[in-house]
Amino acid sequence: MTIRPILQFPDPRLREVALPVTAFDAELRTLAEDLLDTMRDASGLGITASHIGVAKRLAVIELEDGTGVRTYINPRVVWASDDMSSYKEGSVSMQGVLEDVERPARVRVAYQDLDGAEQVEEADGLLAVCLLHEIDQLDGIFWLQKLSRLRKDRTIKRYEKIQRAS
Repeated sequence: MTIRPILQFPDPRLREVALPVTAFDAELRTLAEDLLDTMRDASGLGITASHIGVAKRLAVIELEDGTGVRTYINPRVVWASDDMSSYKEGSVSMQGVLEDVERPARVRVAYQDLDGAEQVEEADGLLAVCLLHEIDQLDGIFWLQKLSRLRKDRTIKRYEKIQRAS
């Protein structure tokens, strides 16, 4: 469909809490398709409507494992394991920098599909990381907030250096 402009860090809209989706219509499907095209263009694994300045609880994830595109509307974590794992994370809104983030190793997420039907999914590994990352974004929590102050400051400096060089 359409590749939309992605908000770039430190845009304050990246810290806004997204509103629940209430209309499951053609406009929502178009938004989901636009998010997918935008994410692919940015070489991302996940994206939310918040990343393009639309305050709706919609996330799209497409891993490179061949399992296809996943669309989550109004997602919420209903359970997270006590055991943790660490993955390198980044953002389509802050490209060029990655940092290790520790999160629960397994999660159960409740959400609605594009037709509004309630779904529940359990995930581990990279999918769990992506779900937690994108749900945080919808809750107004930018991934840098998961880092220590020192690591956050270093990551921002690396990003600023990349921005100046481009």
